[in-house]
Amino acid sequence: MTSVQLQNTPQVGDLAPDFTAPSTSGSDVSLSSFRGKKSVLLAFFPLAFTGTCTKELVCFTEDFDQFAGKGVEILPISVDATPSLKEFKNKLQMKSDLLSDFKRDISRSYGVLDAERFYSKRAYFLIDKEGKVRWAHIEANNGQRRENSEILSAINRLGQNPIS
Repeated sequence: MTSVQLQNTPQVGDLAPDFTAPSTSGSDVSLSSFRGKKSVLLAFFPLAFTGTCTKELVCFTEDFDQFAGKGVEILPISVDATPSLKEFKNKLQMKSDLLSDFKRDISRSYGVLDAERFYSKRAYFLIDKEGKVRWAHIEANNGQRRENSEILSAINRLGQNPIS
């Protein structure tokens, strides 16, 4: 784990906490539904329509094919309500559906909920097809974000077929 490590945060090698969340597609998404099929990048972001979050999600859209080509599904998650996230997704013309953690249960289970502000810290968890955390990063400052090149490098460093 790099940067800030919070209490109850899953560590590399741990089984990622499962969850089911409403998405901007109109259907609920369960992390376990990807098991055996696809690797997942959970990308917690504090709030829709804010500067760093907007830039981060635009970059995910720009590099969507690179992640997909590596067999990685991007699941951006925030505490915003689903209708707000739908508007945010439409405004940014995103390819990925966004997940709502409105009740903050997912943020709590990943140890990234900022209790004072009641939204999640910016954090990333790369989860393999077996459901294990393979790489994680939590930002010390929500105004910072990982560049996609860094995340893609982390995926590449895991080996030729690391998350299959």
